[in-house]
Amino acid sequence: MIRTKLLRHVGCYLAVGLLSTSVCAETTLRFAEGGPNRGTRSQAVEHFMSNASELSGGELKFDIHWGGALLDYKTVPAGVSVGTADLGSVLAVYSPTKLKALAIGDIPHQSADPWVGMRSMYELMTTNEVLQRMLGEENLMYLTGFSSSGVQFECAGDNRIESVEDIRGKKIRAVAIYSKVLKDMGADIVGVTAGEIYQALDTGLVDCSASYLYTIRALKTFEVIDHVSLADWGQVAGFAVMINRDIWNDLNDNQRSALQQAGSDTIDYFARLQVAEMDQVVEGLTSGAIGNKVPVSRWSATERQRLIDGSEKYIQDWVDAMNRAGVDGQGIWDEYLAIVARYEAEKERLGYPWER
Repeated sequence: MIRTKLLRHVGCYLAVGLLSTSVCAETTLRFAEGGPNRGTRSQAVEHFMSNASELSGGELKFDIHWGGALLDYKTVPAGVSVGTADLGSVLAVYSPTKLKALAIGDIPHQSADPWVGMRSMYELMTTNEVLQRMLGEENLMYLTGFSSSGVQFECAGDNRIESVEDIRGKKIRAVAIYSKVLKDMGADIVGVTAGEIYQALDTGLVDCSASYLYTIRALKTFEVIDHVSLADWGQVAGFAVMINRDIWNDLNDNQRSALQQAGSDTIDYFARLQVAEMDQVVEGLTSGAIGNKVPVSRWSATERQRLIDGSEKYIQDWVDAMNRAGVDGQGIWDEYLAIVARYEAEKERLGYPWER
């Protein structure tokens, strides 16, 4: 950690006596990003950094490493915790023990709306002292979050998944609790990373992928799929930007305030991009404007509910895991659902923030 601090402020030390002392307030944070520098989420990451820099009056700068160049998704949590990076994007599914507090966002519930999901997780993770303490024990702190939006099924060849019965016997790529539910329903789960989905669909390694509309363009899977069905099943919201707790404690009040405000702003910014992207992708697939014409169908409400019902036992698994960690798992889950319901009602009553 001492070496990290020296490297971060070396320019400041050299500048003493040569430039104004305001230079010494500048801090460059090393950001580990496992995803590529394209698509709507990368835009949100860029927005977070530029907004934080602006809000800090230029005191905060970022040195970002895209595409796992510094740390990949599996190593970001540990890397940020020990200071290899100062902050980074983390996925609970890749570090279920270290990030068990964040994993609550991966449990399917009724809302698949990205704004509802992200705003709910943001409130929970920034106000629940138990979850904050659990992350602090890993030397991590939550700054902002992302959501996959609802899980959909993209399939290649003659394969289609439009009901629970269609799942049985299919080779499916899925992550988090969704892979467990699909396995329970008879799927053959194939473990490939997000970056390998395109090739897996193209070669037949998988028949279908439990994916998200916003990744269809980012990963270019529209080139190799032949059908998309919209299930709007839960969302992967155990996806966040975390900062090293020691680094956070090192920052001044202005820098901390800038990161907190940028984190909140990013929720609405990314949700707006996602909602627009989802509509554009469906239209583009239907018309062929995206680059390939792909049929799109929608699950019935009854079949969708069967997916949600299949997730129930995994809620209890998370609650039990939290109880074993010495905290009130059911109480946190109930608090989370109450927050989700409140934001869902707000959206239905007032629309999205950018529409008001």
